[in-house]
Amino acid sequence: MSARGVVIGVVVAAVVVGGAAVVADRWAVHETQDRAVQRISEEVDGAVGTPTVDVGGFPFLTQVAAGSIDDITAHIPGATLGGLAATDIDLAATGVTTSEPYTAEHATVSATVPTAEIQRAVVERTGLEVVVTSTGGALKVSGKVLGVTLAATIEPRVEGGKLLVDVTGVSLGGVGVDPSQLPGGIGDKVTGIEIPLSGLPSGLVLTDVQVTAAGARVTAAGDDVALTVES
Repeated sequence: MSARGVVIGVVVAAVVVGGAAVVADRWAVHETQDRAVQRISEEVDGAVGTPTVDVGGFPFLTQVAAGSIDDITAHIPGATLGGLAATDIDLAATGVTTSEPYTAEHATVSATVPTAEIQRAVVERTGLEVVVTSTGGALKVSGKVLGVTLAATIEPRVEGGKLLVDVTGVSLGGVGVDPSQLPGGIGDKVTGIEIPLSGLPSGLVLTDVQVTAAGARVTAAGDDVALTVES
């Protein structure tokens, strides 16, 4: 399930509970959150760990009756987004409608792309057997090219709504070289390596990326985000 599906799971839970004759507003909130956690655990692809959900705003049942929930936040320790294993996924949505087509006035999703996923993309693009690690606030590459020790830095960036990485600061056998001069045609493959991150709701686009100790922390945001799953 994509990030879109996570939000819908929360909304559906809210509608189910809110549509009943519930007297205690806080009980309704807790029940909604519990059902949303269960739905995420059961339906999100590759879900790892126990998710948490928080439905904000008071009173809750008045929001449901009005057809819009003030804000919903969720955290999933790990899941698969468009075939990419991601960790520490945080979702925040405001002005979420409780009937189809589900929309949010504003939504933000942040997730960590582990170094292993970045490494996989680099290996597939270049054909090099390298290892990617996060050291001292930077992504480092180590391996060999034609038997010569390779060391380099990976610089992630967001461009056109895509997550891209460039291999820079390359050295072979301890000697600095221009990445474009790498042998075997590799030089043409070390710029603009795309890390495929799909499955985001319509209207939600990648806006930022930061290097962390675990990999690359990406953020996507948007207004008037469409949450309904397209058939």
